[in-house]
Amino acid sequence: MFTVLSLLLLTGAHSAKARIHSLKDFLTGSSQVQNLPEFVGVGLVNEVPIGYYDSNTKKVEPKQDWMLKATDKQYWERHTLLAFGSQQDFKVNMEILKERFNQTQGLHIYQRMSGCEWNDETGDVKGFMQFGYDGEDFISLDLQTETWIAPTPKSFITKLEWDQDKANLAFIKYYYTQECPSWLKMFLEQGRSSLLRTELPRISLLQKSPSSPVTCHATGFFPDSAILFWRKDGEDLHEDVYSGEVLPNHDGTFQMSADLKVSSISPEDWRRYDCVFQISGVKDYIVTKLDKDSVESNREKPISVTTIIIIIAAVIALAVVIAVIGLIVYRKKKAQGISPAVKDPGASQPLRSGEQGSNSPSETSS
Repeated sequence: MFTVLSLLLLTGAHSAKARIHSLKDFLTGSSQVQNLPEFVGVGLVNEVPIGYYDSNTKKVEPKQDWMLKATDKQYWERHTLLAFGSQQDFKVNMEILKERFNQTQGLHIYQRMSGCEWNDETGDVKGFMQFGYDGEDFISLDLQTETWIAPTPKSFITKLEWDQDKANLAFIKYYYTQECPSWLKMFLEQGRSSLLRTELPRISLLQKSPSSPVTCHATGFFPDSAILFWRKDGEDLHEDVYSGEVLPNHDGTFQMSADLKVSSISPEDWRRYDCVFQISGVKDYIVTKLDKDSVESNREKPISVTTIIIIIAAVIALAVVIAVIGLIVYRKKKAQGISPAVKDPGASQPLRSGEQGSNSPSETSS
């Protein structure tokens, strides 16, 4: 939970075969954090920001143009009031936590992630709510049992109190399993052209040095429900491979990487391996064969014999041109009766003694 980015990463990985959509709220309260508002709230659909609020502006604002068509003025006014109420609650809870952890000053962060997921193939719905404090899980809700989970002794006090509020637990369960999915489906319909689009990635094979793993890098794809893996002879590999997380790009698309250890693979066996990318909504895989010629590297490449021959030929041609030009200039000056003089560029031509402007010892001493 810990930072807004790491919260995003908690739920970013899905099987590419499942069409799982999400509506999430991230609320962050902070104390003595420079250049960060005291309270920030962000709403996202399929990891795309749709609304934003902070304690400086005190106003919920849309982050997507289609959100203005999907809502009315009352929607934004109502959510502004809700966000302001959450801001006040966070401020009170922050003080309670600082007291409980015996903290009087310093930088502190209190966060909440809540929302729902909907699988449009199976119809399954999942709701969630969890809290974090200073980079650690603090408490989370189990909607199946309608009880709170306390991972630390200091959060057990909160669990005992919140477990007693059955009315609130029932409301939370209803909202995140009924209301939240309804809002999610409406947003998906209104933002269909943006949220339900499919963009295929650019695939690159990268290697830092001959002994380094080969990285299969996919970037520019959308949505984030994608998988990237290595195969050998058509079979999935689970050893000597490392798959990274799905990460956001600045333009709203995503990227991910998968490394393959190649130090023990003989050169003739490289083509038995391939990198496979699959994204939800697209039946066909994107397969990239492991080929030494297609692997990009930042190490220096040896100059080929052909390149050396071209360089030598260019140098010889330039020398011939210079010689011809020199011969033409020499003949022209000779025809005019002028002998070309050679002058040392580092030598000066002093004035003779007695001439005006001379600075010879004989003059300066008189």
